[in-house]
Amino acid sequence: MDILIRQELTEEYNTTEEIVKKAFLHEEYSDKKEHVLVNRIRKSDAFIPELSLVALNQEKDIVGHILLSKIKIVDSNNAVDSLALAPVSVAPDYQKKGIGSQLIHAALKNAKEHGFSSVIVLGHKDYYPKFGFKPASFWNIQAPFEVPDEVFMALELTKNSLENVQGVVQYSKSFSE
Repeated sequence: MDILIRQELTEEYNTTEEIVKKAFLHEEYSDKKEHVLVNRIRKSDAFIPELSLVALNQEKDIVGHILLSKIKIVDSNNAVDSLALAPVSVAPDYQKKGIGSQLIHAALKNAKEHGFSSVIVLGHKDYYPKFGFKPASFWNIQAPFEVPDEVFMALELTKNSLENVQGVVQYSKSFSE
């Protein structure tokens, strides 16, 4: 399927939020508020416009979206910058066609090009490892809430970037409002 992936434009925010809302409508482990989260992240200092990407079909309609936002990994001595991958959304009619994978690959490449060295995701244990994600516990990185080990994952965008990093992920306030 021919898909164009590019940075989201400000005037597309409402359309994107509708796509996000529809994408999670029938997801079992969703609170159905992912579109609200996207809106809140955009208004926070965690937002990085260059890491908010959309997927367009051949008619140039938005059919998918991904967002990476700033987080920190904090222990008693250090705070290390990282990114949260949340959420990745594909319109229901376009799911299971590889668009989510294309968005993830593009976002990770973009993040690395912008100087970021790691990404954290809370997601499907059988999906994200194919992009290189491993349980965050491998680096002694923990979630700030109770979650099964296998669904809280991290990825080094640059080799050994998490080697001397440990601690608890600190999400922006957007995630808890």
